[in-house]
Amino acid sequence: MSVARFIASQRTNYRVPHTVTCLLLGVSLAWFYKWLARATGPGAVNGLHTTRDRRRDTVDRAVRVMFTKKRGLHGSPRLHADLREDGWDVSEKTVADSMGAEPGPVDTGCVLNYAAMAA
Repeated sequence: MSVARFIASQRTNYRVPHTVTCLLLGVSLAWFYKWLARATGPGAVNGLHTTRDRRRDTVDRAVRVMFTKKRGLHGSPRLHADLREDGWDVSEKTVADSMGAEPGPVDTGCVLNYAAMAA
């Protein structure tokens, strides 16, 4: 059980105010209220708490869709141009970062046997 969850449970189970529990545990009341807002906010289900996180998730999904649409043949400069044509306001670096975050296909066409090469 996390400290914040413990503080919340003290209020629910024993009617101990948050301020008293935070004071006894040496926890900032502002920190607890920030945790409470995140735990009950719209991002509590998917973990996307900030506007930046939600925007990045949307861009990642758009890059994934465009990459699949282009059959995995285009790199970040071309995908960036395609997304700009579709109306996305995104930088090439963000597209490259999104592509790097996604696990891509593994090329198993050429397997090097380093043990055999060393012998």
